[in-house]
Amino acid sequence: MLYKYLKSLFDFMFSLIAILILLPVFVCLIILIKVTGRGPAIFKQIRAGKNGEPFTFYKFRTMKTDVEPFGPSPKTRQDPRLTKVGIFLRKYSFDELPQLFNVLKGNMSLVGPRPLYISQIAEWNQQQKKRLLVKPGITGLAQINGRGELTIEEKLAFDVEYVEKISFMLDAKIVFFTILHVLTGKSIYEKRYSKTQETRG
Repeated sequence: MLYKYLKSLFDFMFSLIAILILLPVFVCLIILIKVTGRGPAIFKQIRAGKNGEPFTFYKFRTMKTDVEPFGPSPKTRQDPRLTKVGIFLRKYSFDELPQLFNVLKGNMSLVGPRPLYISQIAEWNQQQKKRLLVKPGITGLAQINGRGELTIEEKLAFDVEYVEKISFMLDAKIVFFTILHVLTGKSIYEKRYSKTQETRG
C-alpha cells in the first residue's frame, strides 16, 4: 500500500532530521533533569506496539524516583509525583521527544494511537483491538481531542476511529493541531472536544 510505504519513509527521514536538529535540546534537557534530581534522565518502559508486539518505549523522566510510576495518573498537571522540571516538560510535551528514536527504529510512527501497556490488551474488545493494526504514534487523534481529559474508553474510541479513517489528510491534521499545542502549551482542544461529545451524545 502506497500510504504505508510513504508514511514509513517520512517517519524515518523526519525522525532522523529532527534528532540531528534537536540534539542540543536533548543534551540540555538531560543535563537539566540530572542536576535537579536523582535518577536517570530517560524513562524506559515496555509497551504494546503493532499487533501487540512489545517494545521499549522512551520518554524524558518527569516523575520523582521515589513514587509509583504505574499508578493512576490524575487528569491534571498538578500530579504530585511530577518534578518541577517534569511539569515544564509535560506542559510543552517535551517529555515525548525521545520517542523520535522509537520512530527511527521503526517501532513507532509520528502519528498513531499512543502505545499502552501490554497488560491492557486483554481488557479490550475486538473493536478496540483494531488500534493494534497500525504502529503506535507520538501523537494521535485522541491527543488532539482532549488528551488527558479523556477516559481510557474515549481514547480507545478515537484510536479506532483513526485506524478506520487513516489517510494523509488525517495525519496532516493531527500534526497541525499537535504543533499548535506544543507552541502554546495549552489544552487548546477542550472546546472542540466538548462540541464533539455533544454531537456524539
